[in-house]
Amino acid sequence: MSGHSKWATIKRKKEATDAKRSNMYAKLLRAVEVAAREGGGNVEGNMTLASAVEKAKSFSVPADNIERAIKRGTGELSDGARYEELAYEGYAPGGVALLIEVLTDNRNRTGQEIRHAFTRNGGNLGEQGSTAWMFARKGLIEIEKTAAPDEDRLLELALEAGAEDLRDAESSWEIVTEPQALRGVREALEAAGVAVPSAELTMMPNTAIPVDGGEAKQVLNLIESLEDLDDVQAVYANFDISEELMSAL
Repeated sequence: MSGHSKWATIKRKKEATDAKRSNMYAKLLRAVEVAAREGGGNVEGNMTLASAVEKAKSFSVPADNIERAIKRGTGELSDGARYEELAYEGYAPGGVALLIEVLTDNRNRTGQEIRHAFTRNGGNLGEQGSTAWMFARKGLIEIEKTAAPDEDRLLELALEAGAEDLRDAESSWEIVTEPQALRGVREALEAAGVAVPSAELTMMPNTAIPVDGGEAKQVLNLIESLEDLDDVQAVYANFDISEELMSAL
């Protein structure tokens, strides 16, 4: 099991209260805007938009802000920059593969910033296609164990709703779905009374690389440096670091 989703959970809980909240709002709204531009403003018919909206809501982004971002995407509002989607690939220390999703209005600036982050933190920026093949687009639902039914019941609910797998992620359960099944599985779980704190489209690694000690700190430092860049929407990685070590770092 990759540690990336556990890292994302720790980051989400931290960012909900810290000074980076406004920066996260901007990133989430940018994702909503681009999803609406690419696939239309109907949440019911645009899976990517639905995922972006749900993620924004999970960070308590105001509904009015989300609605304006959708309207910017569909052209109903004309203010704001026009963003393009890019992906960068590379390796962190220890051979950990990274896939970075970007929304930018200046690809030269973004490329320089990403290259600098890799160089400063002991990583290597790769060519297009160097790591993307190691990841697959999936739906990922997180269920806190303290608020979940027992494992057998949760597995039964998930599979009946169309999920692929139920995975143990230490303090939480992770339900994996095909992208198009994400919304239906989430709704089925909520209808059964299961609290769903997070449900989103993600890129999941096909294999995981165990990382420990000082190397783990280097990997997380590089990922955090990349995530702090304004244009970076998401960083996916195939490391496996224990939840305890990640919390400590």
